[in-house]
Amino acid sequence: MPDGSTVGDPNFRVRLVVKDFKSLARVASGNIGHLAEDYVEGRVGLDGNMRDVMAAAQVLLPHSPIDGSHAHWLASLFKRGISMARHTIDRDAKQIEFHYDLSDDFYALWLDPRRVYSCAYYPTPKSTLAQAQEAKLDLICRKLRLREGERFLDIGAGWGGLLLWAAENYGVDATGITLSRNQHAYVNRLIEERGLSGRVRMLLQDYRTVEPTQPWDKIASVGMFEHVGRARLDSYFTRVRNLLRPGGLVMNHGITAGGTRNTQLGAGMGDFIEKYIFPGGELVHVGQVMESVTNGGLEAVDVENLRPHYARTLWAWSDGLEAQLEAAHRILPGEQGEKAIRAYRLYLAGCAMSFEHGWISLHQVLCQTLPTGASNELDEPADREYPFRRDYMYQPRLDPQPAEAAPPKAPQVAAA
Repeated sequence: MPDGSTVGDPNFRVRLVVKDFKSLARVASGNIGHLAEDYVEGRVGLDGNMRDVMAAAQVLLPHSPIDGSHAHWLASLFKRGISMARHTIDRDAKQIEFHYDLSDDFYALWLDPRRVYSCAYYPTPKSTLAQAQEAKLDLICRKLRLREGERFLDIGAGWGGLLLWAAENYGVDATGITLSRNQHAYVNRLIEERGLSGRVRMLLQDYRTVEPTQPWDKIASVGMFEHVGRARLDSYFTRVRNLLRPGGLVMNHGITAGGTRNTQLGAGMGDFIEKYIFPGGELVHVGQVMESVTNGGLEAVDVENLRPHYARTLWAWSDGLEAQLEAAHRILPGEQGEKAIRAYRLYLAGCAMSFEHGWISLHQVLCQTLPTGASNELDEPADREYPFRRDYMYQPRLDPQPAEAAPPKAPQVAAA
């Protein structure tokens, strides 16, 4: 308490240190967003394992954050009514820079060696994060039925995990785009180091400005469409459709809202995420995604919910950051660095808990251009890449390539 007294069980696993009575009043209001902001700004302290912190936080949260009659916490994070105006090309570039260009070395502390910053796919409960991320990359390539020589576009390619995996294991001609200058420079170094300059390229470009000389055979968008904005989803999928050859496949992999009535900011974590983590991000329910897919001239041919996989992925990231806090402080020194680390501790653990409870979700939606003709063949419809059966997704690669070279090691951070 602000007067130095202690309230609660002395055998605590989590301790909240309230430094002034204004913060105490905000804590008492039950607004988790205010509590999170006060922690980042140093007005309150939190002692304890982040898994225990999240268990304690659940006591303060609504019983059903996705129920329209209650507050919506993370289910409604990012919701704004001026979506169109908030997602111009210049503004989106600045918002991406705010998050992804924080520090490559910081992300390397808790991501897998390939720096795949999206939901992993755990083939077994004992799979490591690195194994699960490689399994996810390969699952996407199999779902897209990538073949040697095909033109492949990765929208929002991050640190190049999928781009390089597809090129080295499936032999595609690969193009990645990003709005992050750090990621752009990093991936281009990897392309040169691995001798892939002839058929792999990474561009610093917005998806709305891409003008292909010829359509791509396959397109992936992984962890990117959350930044598009609710009001622009129809035009986003229309744009993707125009970049794709007839019959080609698109994989849209992204976070979705857990409910359809996410119209309130409720307990306030939406404001926290907006301010400290993902400015400009918006989540919609998978039903709204499917509507925009259709409005964009595409057909959803396969939908898979990976929500439990993302809960496990986020806990792996959270545990990884908790184990590297000293190194994180060396990489992000000073007051601003301290705020960033506190924000990410809450963000990773809070999102892990939210995926566990189904307040937010993750869907892979495989799409194809609308059909132009019919076929009686069960294996290969005349104008369609997607087969009648989905068992091909879990079979060995269509065109096996030589094993990928070992990924670069995470940077070693010397002690101060």
